[in-house]
Amino acid sequence: MYIDDDGIKIYNPTYTYELETEDFPLSCPYYRQMSPFPFFPQGGPQSGPPGRPPGGPQGGPPSSPPNFTPSQPKVQQFGATPLAIDQGAIRPCRFRSVYIWPRRGDSFWAWLTFVGPKSIAGFRWNRNAWRYFGMDLREISSFQCF
Repeated sequence: MYIDDDGIKIYNPTYTYELETEDFPLSCPYYRQMSPFPFFPQGGPQSGPPGRPPGGPQGGPPSSPPNFTPSQPKVQQFGATPLAIDQGAIRPCRFRSVYIWPRRGDSFWAWLTFVGPKSIAGFRWNRNAWRYFGMDLREISSFQCF
């Protein structure tokens, strides 16, 4: 049992909490990441042909990522590993193809639409389709823009 603003409640460990997006202010970067639509720069989304999502340099991702897998860059380590990728280093990759090597999991192609102080968001190539995603900069081991 615990005391809440509404009264005394019984804790249920099997209850699944649903995220209520109306509790987040529009300026919150996580609100933009939860949206099924990408964060567009000022001026709104770019228009594309009817029946297709916007594409090109300022809109959605291209039809598919480049058809090669780059090799991970070799970085000289002098006893210390960086805690996170700097936002200034990955910011030029917005609206470009970027290959990301996460600290855990498989590497992947991405099309970034948002770079914040601690996170990125955009589209991730998943086998044969782009999927919207967000990730913490601390989870990125290395990346390369194309």
